[in-house]
Amino acid sequence: MNIVMNLVLALQILAALVMIGLVLIQHGKGADMGASFGSGASGSLFGATGSANFLSRSTAVCAAVFFVCTLSLAYTANDRPRASSATSILDRPANAASTPATGASGAAAIPLPASGAAPAPVPKPASAPAPTPAVAASGAGAIPQK
Repeated sequence: MNIVMNLVLALQILAALVMIGLVLIQHGKGADMGASFGSGASGSLFGATGSANFLSRSTAVCAAVFFVCTLSLAYTANDRPRASSATSILDRPANAASTPATGASGAAAIPLPASGAAPAPVPKPASAPAPTPAVAASGAGAIPQK
């Protein structure tokens, strides 16, 4: 299934690039007025009106391929639950908050290692350094002293 999605994605990118190119090489509506008076009909590959039909039809085909690829990628990328297990999230029971197991003293039980030995004591954090004195608001404390 992954190979098919990669091929559809490659086809979608290719159709998008071809469609961009086809739109860029088409003439605007103002160019048809000049071609009708003969200023460019001879230099055209498809004639005065042939390019408009060919390019517009090619653009329409590329747009149709692009939209079909987009719809198929969107359909296959949607992870829907199967019909047998289709339940709403509201139908599921709420998960109870897990509480730690408590011993007789009411404190949380600490699991012991497999050897049965008592766990190593946890080192106490070092005492916090003494707070620095407040600096005067005048900025005199910012002057370095020797």
